[in-house]
Amino acid sequence: TLAVHDVVLPERQQEVLAWIYRGKSNADIGSILKLSPLTVKNHVQRLLRRLNTTNRAHAVGKALAIRALEF
Repeated sequence: TLAVHDVVLPERQQEVLAWIYRGKSNADIGSILKLSPLTVKNHVQRLLRRLNTTNRAHAVGKALAIRALEF
């Protein structure tokens, strides 16, 4: 897990976020991580709540801003 600014991202959510950053859909991420698209959707929803964001782009931007996602 990664804790930054009181945001704790479990490893799987970090992986999903990294693939969102790369522009992948839930179906793409599911194929890559060997998960169902519904499971990916659940991870995305939890990630949005954890980062207090409303969409994927905002989540990526906030994660980069708080250094929860680095490249």
